[in-house]
Amino acid sequence: MPEDFAPSPSGPDPSGPSPSGPRPPGLTRRQILGIGGAFGLLTTAGLASAAALARRPAATGAELRSTAALPPPFRTPLPLPAVLKPVATDGTADRYEITQREASAEILPGLRTRLWTYGGTFPGPTIESRRGRPVTVTHRNELPVPTVVHLHGGRTPAASDGYPTDLVLPAAWPDPAAGPDAHAMAGMPAMARDTQGMADPRAVTSRLTRDYTFPNDQRPALLWYHDHRMDFTAPAIWRGLAGLHIVRDDTEDSLGLPAGPRELPLMITDRAFTADGSLHYPSLDPTLRERPGVREPYLAGVLGDVILVNGAPWPVHETDAARHRLRLLNASNARHYALEAVTDDGRRLDLVQIGSDQGLLATPVTHRTLPMAPAERHDVVIDFAPVPTGGLVRIVNRLGTGRTRDVMAFRVARPAADDSRIPPVLATDLPDWRRQDAARVRDFSFRAGRMNGGHGWLIGGKPFDPARTDVTVGLGDTEVWRLVADVHHPVHLHLTGFRVLTRGGRPPLPHDAGLKDTVSLRPGESAEIITRFDGYRGRYLFHCHNAEHEDMGMMANLEVV
Repeated sequence: MPEDFAPSPSGPDPSGPSPSGPRPPGLTRRQILGIGGAFGLLTTAGLASAAALARRPAATGAELRSTAALPPPFRTPLPLPAVLKPVATDGTADRYEITQREASAEILPGLRTRLWTYGGTFPGPTIESRRGRPVTVTHRNELPVPTVVHLHGGRTPAASDGYPTDLVLPAAWPDPAAGPDAHAMAGMPAMARDTQGMADPRAVTSRLTRDYTFPNDQRPALLWYHDHRMDFTAPAIWRGLAGLHIVRDDTEDSLGLPAGPRELPLMITDRAFTADGSLHYPSLDPTLRERPGVREPYLAGVLGDVILVNGAPWPVHETDAARHRLRLLNASNARHYALEAVTDDGRRLDLVQIGSDQGLLATPVTHRTLPMAPAERHDVVIDFAPVPTGGLVRIVNRLGTGRTRDVMAFRVARPAADDSRIPPVLATDLPDWRRQDAARVRDFSFRAGRMNGGHGWLIGGKPFDPARTDVTVGLGDTEVWRLVADVHHPVHLHLTGFRVLTRGGRPPLPHDAGLKDTVSLRPGESAEIITRFDGYRGRYLFHCHNAEHEDMGMMANLEVV
């Protein structure tokens, strides 16, 4: 077992939290590798100097600049993703069908943008499900490359979790069983092969269609589904392969939270566009067939200069002067946000957080500024009652500059009665995992390094290899994991949620409350998380959800036995 994956004794970590600041220009390759070298020294020295790295700016990545004419903010109405209807249903389960296909949409006014979509729309259609009621989704791949679907945040059996080599092949794609050359053509680049030059021996591929079954045996929460193909996740999500999946239950429904038209799912992303409206992305291989990765200036992550909410640029939503529940998802590849709600006269409205990645908090937490890393979800309530009719409330990103400082706006159109409420106790079913119950403590480093003679992003000093088992845990075991980063790394754990125990040896931050599945590590920062692996046996993943980092090696295998 590699040293960085090994169990170790627990102890405090002296690194401190990093201050937020304006988004800087992208880090250069030399700076990234320099940070990685410095981080190696820090791990050797027990992180005694981690606070120095923690002062690095609060962003990782380089920004693409659009050449298309961009619209003014707050003119485009906010679209809401359609809710998908089941093709079959009975007393115990529902079945859905989604076709993955190319489509064209008017994202920027007067221009058409080619997208890769779930069901012809971006975002894809929303699946509304009930706790404990299984859902099977048949995905049909009519795109020009293989795909994989992962339900992010799902408590899912391994066969349906969307392992990166469990490909759904297009109809005309070469057969992976035909030999090494066909493996490369089947979405298994040379960097993905094991030491014998073969692709993942455990991969389960299918031709054209695949059924994914989600038991929904989990707390009600906002989940999302997206492509997870090995080495090509980032450009596939950038092209549009993302959608929402909401799990509900009767207990949550009875709380009196804002509902119906006052509950808004908001998928926040950033993109860049060429002059003809095409999506701009710096792929080394624009066909996404053989060569993974991005051009050198964007190795740390790709940022766009257009902020989209539900696929619309800087939209506006007309609303009542009442409480609204905002189901927020940061579906950006690499961009971080620090969200605020600001009125015309400069006042900041409270963002009352009621839920996190894995569902409702125990009690509400009030924020004025709410940070969000890629893949994180926050469930918040905003009360528009104090805003005068006709007033504008802007949702801004304090980490953005120029156009990326604005996200969207709400126009308060009319007074309204409001019988919703925010209960002082939201949930009583959060797990009570205790440090003393942990079977073991493990250390994991997330840092830049060398991979196959080039740049990579590594966990425990190693790039991802689907043929290697990195961590083995027992079904039902409770573990504490200590994570430490060189630059920003939002770390996502498949299958199970976790609680954040500490950041830099100190208590977790207010937005760490509740049950998480993604934790945002800031530069030079460490965090401890605790979880129980009580879902299913099989092969799962943990990885950085900066999608470019993920594609360049920052994933590891987790085997539950």
